[in-house]
Amino acid sequence: MPKNLVIVESPAKAKTIEKFLGKEFQVESSFGHIADLPSKELGVDVENDFKPKYTVDKEKKALVKKLKDLANKAETIWLASDEDREGEAISWHLAEELGLDKDKTKRIVFNSITKSAIQKAIENPRDINYNLVNAQQARRVLDRLVGYELSPVLWKKIKPGLSAGRVQSVAVRLIVEREREIEGFTPEASFRIKAEFKTHEGNTFGAKLNTTFPTKQAAESFLKENIGADFSVSDLAQKPAKKSPAAPFTTSTLQQEASRKLYFSVSRTMQVAQRLYEAGLITYMRTDSVNLSNEALAAAKDAILDNYGEKYSQTRNFTGKSKGAQEAHEAIRPTDMKLQSPQLERDQAKLYELIWKRTLASQMSDAQLERTNVKIKASTHSEEFSANGEVVKFDGFLKVYLEGTDDEDGEEQDGMLPAMKVGEPLQNVFISATERFSRPPYRYSEASLVKKLEELGIGRPSTYAPTISTIQNRGYVEKGTVEGSERKYAQLVLEGGKVSDSQLSEMVGSEKGKIVPTDIGMIVNDFLVTHFTQILDYNFTAQVEEDFDEIASGDEDWQDMMKNFYKDFHPNVLEVEENAERASGERVLGTDPKSGRQVSVRLGRFGPMVQIGTVDDEEKPEFASLLPDQSIGTITFEEAMTLFELPRKLGVYEGEEVEANVGRYGPYVRFGKKFISLAQGESAFDVDMDRAIELIKEKQKADAPIGTYEGKDVTKGKGRFGPFIKWDGMFINVNKKYDFDNLSDGDIAELIETKKKKEAEKLIQEWPKEKIRIEKARWGRHNIIKGKVKVELSKDVDATKITLEEAQALLEKKSPKKKAKTKSKAKK
Repeated sequence: MPKNLVIVESPAKAKTIEKFLGKEFQVESSFGHIADLPSKELGVDVENDFKPKYTVDKEKKALVKKLKDLANKAETIWLASDEDREGEAISWHLAEELGLDKDKTKRIVFNSITKSAIQKAIENPRDINYNLVNAQQARRVLDRLVGYELSPVLWKKIKPGLSAGRVQSVAVRLIVEREREIEGFTPEASFRIKAEFKTHEGNTFGAKLNTTFPTKQAAESFLKENIGADFSVSDLAQKPAKKSPAAPFTTSTLQQEASRKLYFSVSRTMQVAQRLYEAGLITYMRTDSVNLSNEALAAAKDAILDNYGEKYSQTRNFTGKSKGAQEAHEAIRPTDMKLQSPQLERDQAKLYELIWKRTLASQMSDAQLERTNVKIKASTHSEEFSANGEVVKFDGFLKVYLEGTDDEDGEEQDGMLPAMKVGEPLQNVFISATERFSRPPYRYSEASLVKKLEELGIGRPSTYAPTISTIQNRGYVEKGTVEGSERKYAQLVLEGGKVSDSQLSEMVGSEKGKIVPTDIGMIVNDFLVTHFTQILDYNFTAQVEEDFDEIASGDEDWQDMMKNFYKDFHPNVLEVEENAERASGERVLGTDPKSGRQVSVRLGRFGPMVQIGTVDDEEKPEFASLLPDQSIGTITFEEAMTLFELPRKLGVYEGEEVEANVGRYGPYVRFGKKFISLAQGESAFDVDMDRAIELIKEKQKADAPIGTYEGKDVTKGKGRFGPFIKWDGMFINVNKKYDFDNLSDGDIAELIETKKKKEAEKLIQEWPKEKIRIEKARWGRHNIIKGKVKVELSKDVDATKITLEEAQALLEKKSPKKKAKTKSKAKK
């Protein structure tokens, strides 16, 4: 039996650490927290100093017993969870729940999983830091109080099933306020002037006028002033300039840059970074520090000297700007600066390369530039054109990396200008005056939302990703999918002594990938902002984060903080629950011309809807759901009334009724029991019977068997994960190795047999009579499956030893029928 037991929080981390420690050490994982607040009750004693009631989840009990037995046999227990507040709380829970002997227990921390870092940690153990534990308790308890007390108010006043969160609700507020700014924005037009000139050597370059013109007439008058004018260089200035590299990555800047350069979501970035950290390739990925250790600075210098030479090296120390930054930590960097391209799966390789480049560039020389500014005068007026150029004299850090930006204006980058001198005559090629419109603020992307939250001091490195995932999962915001709309603009061009006038068009208002609030998000936000001003206040939320930092440094008592918060918060909740009116976001749009009844739009039980009539009318109200791209706040009376035309009956084909309608996935044609999606850009209001029959025939052709195998039909199709074949109720993905349009009998047999083999390997246990099976799932887990009901087992449960009775009990607990009965009893 090894003398030393090391407990970490993840199996991947345990596996990496095991490689660096000898036979005297046994490394085990706690699989995250072993104790937490109970899921079905508040779990905080508000009458007794806000004492939390921590419980061990049923699924973790076997793991806790195992760890306790190992701890009793070990001479020394090393608690090696992450070096942040969450990690400190995990170690504390382990010490408490396992009943660890203080004299036998040591707490160690390291910000990278390398042999030297772990050895150093073992040589420098410490006690559990209760200030960090209390900061984590404060966050957990405060967020539980807010969630548990606000959510029932939302169920009562808006809609059942809603929830609120301290940081999440503030993030939604930012998105809603940005959307309202956009909705209230009135674009103003002006004309911008650009020109192209040619030097006597025949080199052309672009220039612009810094003055804009408010009207088309004013722009045209200016262009006419240039007819027959002589142009020459009036001034030419050349100045040296330099560009410096960005600091190494913090959690926030890594999330932003991975979004800009790799198009990763914030949660995807953190998942991939977690794996890189656990594999020992990068330092800890939850940090707001831009510091690099002396060891890292030396390693970066060596890598730069080896790769690029002395003149590219410049050692730098950066200072962080984010509120509450923990400067004792290190920035995110590779653990081995000389390891540029380790063998990794695609996402990990891309993120690792980004981190490597950013870290290396931060320790490289400035880029040396030469900036040129040229002024061009005309003989017929006093306005001057200007042209800017930039030449890189020495690339420095640009050899490796340049930070991305969130700027979406798409301004052209300065390039090189041809050689010129003051007084030199220039030939004008053309001058254009283009109508341009002022733009509303941009919607937030995930990256720019993280940036804003960090600027306001809301949340900390560990909270950005879960905050953004939560508000999307709750349906308060969504990723926009609108491509934009066409807008006309005018352009005047002076060329060859004549002014021509043309009408052009551009796409504006694209929402693709941007975060847009949903109707329910806006209604919940407005209700919370009206009734819980303090909780939704940006300054208050930032102040709470500072209070957590004060608790972490031992300068504030966490229970005093809770008391100060709760004494105002709880009475406010009770008052709102008692007196606030229900909120549905209702807007009255007008009167139905046929019945004379009121037409309104509001949030209903099944989502946003239009209603003709009211509950007070003799006749029952009529309802129609809004289309996916429509909103309570912007739908017009005409658009609302059109919704009552759906579903549209188109006719009968092959004895089955055909109709057009709109569902949760967009417009479709229904043919009997089959639903066929319309193509992008097609509308359920415009599709006719001929087009519907065309779609039905395409569907019939696609659904027709392409062959048989073992006497059963094989069909094919394309789904969200790409092309597939279907056989005996089994969906089999078809990868690029095969020609999907021309699958041979041999291809089909190979695909089916490979899938059958995989399924057999996946199967752990099966009870055919009860139609229950246990299968391997992702990340080393297992699922119990019966029909559409699936129960995930905890990693520490041995799936081979589950009995039929245990499997049935777990499925019964998860069964939707049981949940439905429970809800119906609750209503009674």
